[in-house]
Order: sequence, then structure tokens, then C-alpha cells
Amino acid sequence: MKFFFAIFWIIATATIVPTQAQVNVTQEHNHISRDGLYVDSAFTRTAAANLRRDLNFNGTISGSVYAQPLYVENGPGGAAMIIVATETNRVYALNASTGNVIWQRSVGTPVTSGLPCGNINPLGITGTPVVDLASRSLFFDAMITGATIKHLIFSLNVDTGATRSGWPVDVNAKARYNGLTFSSLVQNQRGALGFLNGVVYVPYSGHSGDCGNYHGWVVGVPISNPSTVTAWATTARGGGIWGHGGAASGGTNMLAVTGNTFETGGQWGNGEAVIRLQPGPVFSGNPTDYWAPTNWLELDNGDTDLGGCGPVMITVNGATPSKLVLALGKDGKAYLLNRNNLGGIRAPVASAQVATSVRGQAAATYRTRQGTYFVFRATSGAISAYRITATNPPTIVPAWNVSQNGEGSPWVTTTNGLDNAVVWAANSGSGDQRLRGFNGDTGAVVYNGGGPNELMNGTSKWNTGIVARGRMYFAGTNKVYAFALP
Repeated sequence: MKFFFAIFWIIATATIVPTQAQVNVTQEHNHISRDGLYVDSAFTRTAAANLRRDLNFNGTISGSVYAQPLYVENGPGGAAMIIVATETNRVYALNASTGNVIWQRSVGTPVTSGLPCGNINPLGITGTPVVDLASRSLFFDAMITGATIKHLIFSLNVDTGATRSGWPVDVNAKARYNGLTFSSLVQNQRGALGFLNGVVYVPYSGHSGDCGNYHGWVVGVPISNPSTVTAWATTARGGGIWGHGGAASGGTNMLAVTGNTFETGGQWGNGEAVIRLQPGPVFSGNPTDYWAPTNWLELDNGDTDLGGCGPVMITVNGATPSKLVLALGKDGKAYLLNRNNLGGIRAPVASAQVATSVRGQAAATYRTRQGTYFVFRATSGAISAYRITATNPPTIVPAWNVSQNGEGSPWVTTTNGLDNAVVWAANSGSGDQRLRGFNGDTGAVVYNGGGPNELMNGTSKWNTGIVARGRMYFAGTNKVYAFALP
């Protein structure tokens, strides 16, 4: 009897502990793998169908938002916080229950003129920040105007908003690589920041219009000594890191996907590629640490960036290789690579034509009892899911496709990591400004946008939402929206 009681106690506590465990969303798509997966036992498909906006949630902010919100429990007074950064260079910590401001901080004047090209105005904080809970620090890049236009990397105390000692880091003054000097005038910071083993990684692209002598950059700042900056840049002009998801990691190295390069003379210069960076960041130049398609020059000439989406780490148990990285490009192809040996300029492990084009996105990945999927939004607005087979080598198989008219990047909820998978996306940007959810196995509509009270306003393209404690949060211009299960 004691044996059976012990087994019952173990099973019972195993189901209770996860729901009591602390929940934090500290970075883009929830994890450094950029999977976009949220495990919340409250989000059954039945409950998700009745999601409603919390009209008592204040959520008032100032400025448009391209960055994903973050969620930090145990803030001042024990209150959970939503942290959001805007293009007006304002950072807000909001009470996660009421939406009232806990603290706010303006870090400088955003850029409204003087750039050679671009499509964001005002231009302030664009890439999603990252939080290091151990040091209670928030990190982000802000475009600041003054005597000169600069990218500054900030660190704020997550509980008070105060700037930490030794910060901000002036990227113009600190970032050097292989004879190149970083120039904020022609560089933009769109991709999410990453944090790994004590180093903040900040990816950079150019501005819309490809003006000037920009490069794809990844800047690494050790948080214990921010004066010692390490940087890597593409050899050729161009090669921006454009995807909303930024750089990603499987645990040790950072991976980034670069776009088209210019004036290469037919010599590959790190563009149209998946680049694996050793800690620092340091690029070995070895074929194990980069991959580019054999038609990279054709993609260059067509302005058909491979980096239409940030990289996503996917592990498919039973597949050979099993540890994969996904890249999605403006050519509409999905590429799967062995993330432990990228292989140089060669054919990928697997590829498939999955859309006409994919641009600026952050894809997501999830598992159900039917297999391992990745899901993304195409430039057409359609949301598509594909399954990766557990074979040698793995292959990409169509799962479902739903016609939509928005631009928001998807995220996924499951109740336990396998069951009740729902793919969520906001029809942001040019769409109808509504949130929708789809069955992760079939694409059937689970949540169809709600009623008049669920309509959002001013949502920016490519943005994505988060999930915490049975609630969902999405940021738009001048407003953070909260949705709750019944």
C-alpha cells in the first residue's frame, strides 16, 4: 500500500509543480532556440476558443512597437511585470494584472530625419530586448539622435528602470572587425537580442532601401565588463541580419542568417548564409560553421535574401541528423541544416518550396503526438505549417495552410508540450488587427478573432505575442493588449 501511495504522490506532485513553477518570458519567442512555444496547462483548445480581451487592463504606452513584450514575475512588491519598448525610445514596466505603469524610462531622442534611407519613423528601439534574471538586467539597442546618430546598447535594472553602471555601450566607438568600423548611419537593429553565457548578442542589418556601406553585424557585450566588445561582420557589403527573431542558439554557439550582398565579384562574402558564431562572437571561417546555397550569387543578384526569417533550432528525435536549424528565405524555400556541421556552400539536408516569399519573420516550432512541425507566415499573409519527418535524412512535408491577410509572426501554446497545440498569430500591419488561433495538427480555426471588444489598433507588422499564467499579451501603437481565458 505504501508503494502505491508513493507512486500516487509522485504523479500528483508532477502535475502540480509545473503549474506552480515560476513563469518568465525573457526573450523573443520565449527561448534562445526561438521556438515560440509556451506550455500553459490552462490553454486547452476548448478554453482558447473563448479567449477574451481584458478590458480592465490599462496598457497605455507611447509609441509604436516592433519589439515583442516580455514578462517578469516577482517585480517590485512581488508584482509580475510586462516590459515593452517603443520606437519613441521609451521603455515601460506595466503591472501584468492591471496594465498600470510600474516604471517608465526615456533613454534618448529617437531618429526622425538624417538617415539615407529607411521605413521606420521615428526610429528608436526596434529589436526585442532580452532580460537576464540572475542580474535583474534588461538589455536593448536604441537608435539615438543628437550631435551624431548612434546605436547605444543599454542595460537597465529590471525592477527600477535605472541605467546600470558602465552602460550604455556606444556601438560606433566599440564595434570593429577585420578593418571595418560600425556606422550607425547605415545600420539598423531589427532582430531580437540574445543572451548566452554572460554575453549579450546584438544583430544588425541595414535600413530599408539597402543604402550605404552597411554590413551584417553581430556585436557581443559581456555583461560583467561592457567595455570589452567583440564583433563580427560580413566581409561583403550588405548581408544584413533582418529577421525579427534575430540570432538563435542550441546552447553554446549563436547562429544568424544573413541576407543578400553586393559587389562581390562572384566571391562569396558571408551573405545568403547561415553563420555559426563561437562565443564572443568569433567566426572560424570553417565550412562546419557556415552554410550557403549553391545558387547564392543568383539570390544576391535578385535581392532574394536567405535571411527572410531568423533561424530556429529544431530537434527531431529519430531523424539523422536530429539537431537541425531552419532558415526561411525570400525565395520562399525552407532549408533544414545540420546545426552541428553546417557544411559550407552545398546542398542542404532538406529543402522545400513552402511559399512565394518569406520576409522579416520569426517562425515557430512545436511537437504534437503526430510529429514535429514548424510554422510561419508568408509574405502573402498565409500561415503555413510543415512537418519534419523522423527519417534519414529528414524531409519537409506539408501539414496545413490557412489564408490570412496580416503580417504578424506566429507563436504556439500547448498544455503539456504535446497536447492541445494551438498556433496563434495577429493579423497585424496591413491585416484586420485581430488575434487568431489554429489547431496545430490540422489548421482548423480554434479562435476566430472574437467580437468588437477584441479588435486591436495600430499593430506593427512582424510582431508577435506572449503567454503567461493563462493570459496573452500583444503590443500595438500606444497600447499593450491583454487577453484572458474564461
